[in-house]
Amino acid sequence: MKISLGSDHAGFKLKEKVKTLLGQLGHEVKDLGTFAAEPPVDYPLFIRPAAEAVARGECERGIVFGGSGNGEAMVANKVHGVRCALCWNLESARLSRQHNDANVLSLGERLIEENCAGLVDDRVRRRATRAACRDVERDVRANARVRKTIVAAAGDFWATTIDRRKPLPERLH
Repeated sequence: MKISLGSDHAGFKLKEKVKTLLGQLGHEVKDLGTFAAEPPVDYPLFIRPAAEAVARGECERGIVFGGSGNGEAMVANKVHGVRCALCWNLESARLSRQHNDANVLSLGERLIEENCAGLVDDRVRRRATRAACRDVERDVRANARVRKTIVAAAGDFWATTIDRRKPLPERLH
């Protein structure tokens, strides 16, 4: 499986550990940075490209890293087609795939156990199937509603807040 990785400086060490693990498991890794723990960097510069690689289909899954993983999940979830879940243990990672069809995992280096190999290995290797869900139809319906809500919110945003005669602000490109 091809997996995109992105991190800020606070998640760099964990990203490097996970990258090594994924390579050992035979996965192809697309590392989109950052490439050092210093100097501090702005996480959206590295998280968005990792999420976009998944959205474009260049990678099947993505993992983003930060200090807590919260901001990284927020940035990844702004990319259309990405469903990023902030996970802190094996069970939260399993549920993110089984019930929410997450395609990107967000991990906080400061909040996760030193040995996260089991979490990443299980999440990536097993690729939890829909059959593992007790109520597949309910999960499918809920995920469809989430997607409709996102589309509706985006439509309302574009319809009510942007004067289409003006160029888009840089942050909306």
